[in-house]
Amino acid sequence: MSATGSTPVLTKPAATAAGPGGPGGGRIRRAVDAAGTPLRGLAGLAGLVVLLEVLPHTGVVSADYLPPASEMIRALAQMLGEDAFWTALGDTLTGWGLGLVIAVVAGVVAGVVIGSVPVLRAVTASTIEFLRPIPSVALIPVAVLLYGTDLESKLLLVVYASFWQVLVQVLAGTQDVDPVAEDTARSYQMGGWGRVRYVLWPTALPYVMTGVRLAATVALVLAITAELVIGAPGLGKELAVAQTSGAVPRVYALVLVTGFLGVAVNLLARAVERRALHWHQSMRREGQ
Repeated sequence: MSATGSTPVLTKPAATAAGPGGPGGGRIRRAVDAAGTPLRGLAGLAGLVVLLEVLPHTGVVSADYLPPASEMIRALAQMLGEDAFWTALGDTLTGWGLGLVIAVVAGVVAGVVIGSVPVLRAVTASTIEFLRPIPSVALIPVAVLLYGTDLESKLLLVVYASFWQVLVQVLAGTQDVDPVAEDTARSYQMGGWGRVRYVLWPTALPYVMTGVRLAATVALVLAITAELVIGAPGLGKELAVAQTSGAVPRVYALVLVTGFLGVAVNLLARAVERRALHWHQSMRREGQ
């Protein structure tokens, strides 16, 4: 009871800046989560390695078909000292990189042109929907007939598969342009190139980067598939040779290399996406 006879008012103490509910606590919690995510990933990878080491020794899986992880690692270390392995890796990366660049440039240009002209979009809609679902591996006989086992056959499959990933995303981006922004550009008598640069492109860029990230992974898959099936030079061909010669640990070592390569491609694509979209609100939310 106060001196005036009124009922005392209970107030909730404010959270301090370093407390769990304060701004400082939020930053600490995000820092801990950011540091813990890679550690959890490494823990999962370590668990997989232990499992691969133990399973062949238990008799659940024959060591003739699934060698222990230690043998895979030894085979991988041996491969790293071979010039043929690095040549094959370079061939795979060459086919992947060239095919991805061609597909991205073609997809962006075609998507912007088609998306900017309603008549073109209407005319090409059925053709795109017919060609897009065709599996790229179905073009392997065509690629072999046209180019044999040369680099061009690999590029044909990589470009075809990756092109649609980019084109579809760019077309979606061109349809997401704010009508008010378009009307404003027209009222200021902005030309066609100006509307593309200042109105369409900022809206479509997040879609473009999504298409590039998807295309990068698809391009790697098709590059290795072409090497494995057609016999084009690269990691896929090395994998086929190891399989036919019965070098089982080397087969798994090459599979590990392709897995690491896929992770590297995904990380690279995400880094490029964050760099290109540093101004976008989605990237700002990730950085908070």
